[in-house]
Amino acid sequence: MFQSFDPKITIGTPYLFFTGKGGVGKTSTACATAVYLADDGKKVLLVSTDPASNLQDVLKVELSNLPQEVPAVPNLHACNLDPEEAARTYREKVVGPYRGVLPESVVTTMEEQMSGACTVEIAAFDEFTSLLADPKVTGSYDHIIFDTAPTGHTLRLLQLPTAWTHFLEESTHGASCLGPLSGLGDKKDLYQKTMEALSDSKQTMLMLVARPDESSLIEANRAAGELREIGIENQTLIVNGLMKDYVPDDEVSSFFYTKQQLAIRTLPAQLKQGKIYSLPYVSYSLTGTESLRTLLKGVSLPSAESVSYIRNSQERLPELKDLIDELSHQNKRVIFTMGKGGVGKTSIASAIAVGLVEKGHNVLLTTTDPAAHVAHIFKDHHISESLTISQIDPKQEVMNYKEEVLANAGKDLDEDGIAYLEEDLNSPCTEEIAVFRAFADVVDQSENQIVVIDTAPTGHTLLLLDAAQSYHKELSRSTGEVPDRVKKLLPRLRNPNETSVVIVTLAEATPVLEASRLQDDLKRANIHPSWWVINQSLYATQTKDPVLMGRAISEVEWIQEVESLSEKCAIVPIINEEKLGYLQIKNFLTK
Repeated sequence: MFQSFDPKITIGTPYLFFTGKGGVGKTSTACATAVYLADDGKKVLLVSTDPASNLQDVLKVELSNLPQEVPAVPNLHACNLDPEEAARTYREKVVGPYRGVLPESVVTTMEEQMSGACTVEIAAFDEFTSLLADPKVTGSYDHIIFDTAPTGHTLRLLQLPTAWTHFLEESTHGASCLGPLSGLGDKKDLYQKTMEALSDSKQTMLMLVARPDESSLIEANRAAGELREIGIENQTLIVNGLMKDYVPDDEVSSFFYTKQQLAIRTLPAQLKQGKIYSLPYVSYSLTGTESLRTLLKGVSLPSAESVSYIRNSQERLPELKDLIDELSHQNKRVIFTMGKGGVGKTSIASAIAVGLVEKGHNVLLTTTDPAAHVAHIFKDHHISESLTISQIDPKQEVMNYKEEVLANAGKDLDEDGIAYLEEDLNSPCTEEIAVFRAFADVVDQSENQIVVIDTAPTGHTLLLLDAAQSYHKELSRSTGEVPDRVKKLLPRLRNPNETSVVIVTLAEATPVLEASRLQDDLKRANIHPSWWVINQSLYATQTKDPVLMGRAISEVEWIQEVESLSEKCAIVPIINEEKLGYLQIKNFLTK
């Protein structure tokens, strides 16, 4: 369907950026490309700027922030930049001078405003900019490969003139990521040169990595459009993990293959216009240089260990109904499902809602899924009278929130200041805050119902909302108001007797690492998830497909990791059909 990815033919620039949502295989693809080019005689530097990096695991070598040789690959050097540490360092550079000068609550707000994903990403940009600005580094390699590229939002912020003025010290709208560029004014020229290199098609190629599934391809399409808007035109899509065929008498195998083919057929039109390559779905774990070399040879044979893999059919794995039983018994009133995109939060939220209805509860299920996936799950099917379904439109909520903030905080700003404020309002935190306000409305209006909410704000966003209240009390500088319904909901979320947060993940490296960071983030906000759900597990099936069996084996270490990170966990198998409708979900839960 697509030509196999071959770096020798595809790569024609010194700088390569690999990007894509968590769990699509950015790191393994970047590593395989680096090994291939190095084996071909090119001098290569591989750099990770991913906060949840597993570069060390993939290459099986200890790394630091300084380039070092990778054993068995003579021409390859690698380093693992830590954007979290970089963010801490320059956050202290900005906030430190105000300690003991401004009220503690104000300092806390400043710290939290610079603790979000935007700040970490800009810190990462600062780190790799320093690499690109060093002639000793750029002159020593034929290719520099970056695992994780900056988003269009971050790059747009860097292009705005107001980002380099004292505007940040003079204005705030309360709860946002406003301020991540504070303290970087002396690097404006350096950043400008880096931006020029990024948009130069002769110097830089952007590799969009996606899985052959709908949500992953939609995210790749969004990222492609964002980055194209700011001049990064040299883009290539790599569809990673494409099954070549299936085992006809294996229901899991045939469903998996059919679902991938459907996603490919409905590929977004914008992505179809560019160059597209594929990498195969393989049975073996992509760790170590030999397996990385094998990947680009297009080999998807089962690994030796997977041939003898047979899971004991009597083995009792924790199930989703165990989680539902506990939620019902403990009479939790607000239940959030959380996790990175593509892990199946909506499906798990729907199953929890149906399960609680079957336990005799009245349930409100609400979602922010822009694709209205909940509506798709229950469309044209019988729904119990005890289940109410609603949907929050993130775009509309963000639009309303932006209008409110611009009307208040933007009234005294010049044109450049408004431009910066508008771009700041494009940050991920803005959507979380706007949607959370809408959630607060839903919860505030609901009585005598359990509320199941698909997708919740991060700990960072909750702390921003909390800090904004103190900030407003102390200085009266904040023009953003935190509504009473939001103020009431924050304490409810922190009350474990009333609220439960369920983290959803996959039994793979990146989703588990990102879920772990999410849990740490929530704990900072004094919210402690008790349950994790490992979704779409092959290990929990009885597949006979040799390729899928190999991948089932590779899940074991990540299932064990989740067990160590969580108080309790449930495992949901990949199912051989899409569960649509109340009755199908009910039957699935009672099997």
